Amino acid sequence: MLAGSQGVTAALDQFQAAAAIARQPQSRIEAQLNQLRLLIDAELKTEFRAELKAKQGSQPVQQLLSTLPAQLPTLPPSRERVYATVNFAASWIQVYSAAPMVIPSTVQQGDIAQLLANAVQVARSLSDTRAEAYALGQLGHLYETVQQGAEAQQLTRQAIGLSEGIDAPDLQATWQWQLGRLLKQEGKRTEAIAAYSHAVDALKSLRQSLSSFNADRQFSYLEKVEPVYRELVALLLAGNADPTQPEQAQLQQTQLQQAQLQQAQLQQARELIEALQLAELDNFFHQACLQATPQSIDTIDATAAVVYPIILPDRLAVIVARPGKPLAHYETLLPKAELEAILTQLRRYLNPHFFETDQRRLSKQVYDWLIRPGQALFAETQTLVFVLDGALRNLPMGALYDGQQYLIERYSIALSPGLQLLDPQPLNKGSLSALTGGLSEAQQGFSALPAVDAEINQIAATLPATMLLNRAFTTQRLEQTLQKTPFSVVHLATHGQFSSQAEETFLVTWDGRVNVQDLDAMLLPRRQAVNQPLALLVLSACQTATGDQRAALGLAGMAIRSGARSTLATLWQVNDDSTAILMKQFYQQLLETPSMTKAEALRAAQLSLLKQPQYQHPFYWSPFVLVGNWL
Repeated sequence: MLAGSQGVTAALDQFQAAAAIARQPQSRIEAQLNQLRLLIDAELKTEFRAELKAKQGSQPVQQLLSTLPAQLPTLPPSRERVYATVNFAASWIQVYSAAPMVIPSTVQQGDIAQLLANAVQVARSLSDTRAEAYALGQLGHLYETVQQGAEAQQLTRQAIGLSEGIDAPDLQATWQWQLGRLLKQEGKRTEAIAAYSHAVDALKSLRQSLSSFNADRQFSYLEKVEPVYRELVALLLAGNADPTQPEQAQLQQTQLQQAQLQQAQLQQARELIEALQLAELDNFFHQACLQATPQSIDTIDATAAVVYPIILPDRLAVIVARPGKPLAHYETLLPKAELEAILTQLRRYLNPHFFETDQRRLSKQVYDWLIRPGQALFAETQTLVFVLDGALRNLPMGALYDGQQYLIERYSIALSPGLQLLDPQPLNKGSLSALTGGLSEAQQGFSALPAVDAEINQIAATLPATMLLNRAFTTQRLEQTLQKTPFSVVHLATHGQFSSQAEETFLVTWDGRVNVQDLDAMLLPRRQAVNQPLALLVLSACQTATGDQRAALGLAGMAIRSGARSTLATLWQVNDDSTAILMKQFYQQLLETPSMTKAEALRAAQLSLLKQPQYQHPFYWSPFVLVGNWL
């Protein structure tokens, strides 16, 4: 589909044309349902409304909501009829929830309930258990929407019972989530947690076969996966006392039992956040391709702490994992919209054209939310490893300011999509060899990077290296060189972009672009050679896509798909000269000090820039981030 309003109106034209020429009622109704769903989605986006009204008339949604109910019962009994009815009901519910005044007076709740009840009967007459569970669950959702909780819960439990008897993890996930919401609404926290947990288990089983599902069984990550995880995390962090338990039973809980329960729930919340990161990366690649192995910080680094910030609708929650100690948890009550507005503004103020006082003020605000409440927890910590969430991923943690100094001045910092994806092997510094490549000349519509020559030559002077510069840095030469020699370091100094869309995550070569899938294919033989791993991938002139709130997902995707144990990259395109200086310092620190980790070497290089007057602003040193193994 085309991007923006042009794509929406073009698709609507196609659906209208398909409905007009359809010879079969089923085909006509399917085209109209597609048109209705697209209209509803677009009407919720204000930038499309004017064009849609000019193109479609004044009330296209109302017209379809009025005419479709009479057509649906005319279809012959079939699964298609059941599914069409359920899909129409879903659209009606979506409109009712967002703009109830748009609902035609001729099609009210009772009419939709009757349509769904008829769909249930059709499914039963066909002995189609899946279709019956689908229709029953949607009828339960209708009652949930109009706040008839008892009826909603009864129907939802029936749908769950049917879906458990067949291979329908997608329905189990949907209706268990619905049951969890209903129980939460009643204040039954323990039962709600159980229902949400069942939904998550069903989603995990779905993950293993994402690519095998038909279109009607595909799950939208943003609509049906992410909310389940986040709502369960919010329940787990909401406290330990369950108001549905008898008061005497609560009084009998010992402090030890409460502490054990709290730790168990914090551990489950932490595992959910890691699993959510994995699910998001699977969605990025459009396939379940990542193999996760549980890891504990205790076995990785005795001087590191892992920080899990979690953005919830009404607060910023943080879980901290430290070696040999219980999980810690603290929160700041803060509406999500307010937090994201500040994060967006801080990202903009990290540009040196803005006043440094504004940048430090906002940076301190985020520090006060994210770090200060748990500051005492990090007394023995040398490295902070962040598993970042949402809009936080677009910000460099090293630039957080406590009022006196930046976070990088106190700790080495690394990022991780989760310890489950970490290969916890330290760097073997005795046998490093590098492939260095890049563009110093303008190419493919991107500007020149004159300091790339010096950057690559400095690396070649530090460790054995093969160079591909400018005209030699073609896609084919890069692929051939990577497959021919088992380099432990690949350093690419070229323009590139990280995006929330895999197809828009790429590196620029002399003759084209290498996207994240291409890089995966190039490095596949390396990942299969267990004895010769790629220890470090450096991408020194890339940036996150402008206006993409989830753009840093592309950085994580590039890091994971490359198979590199560690990836050093930039969140935005940095000054050419300062980048060359930082990279020189990074490699010197890494190779000249045997005990120095990659995170420590990056910190030392960043501090070397921070100490130079012309590069003190965070714009120059903070966007360099280390993803993955920090050892």
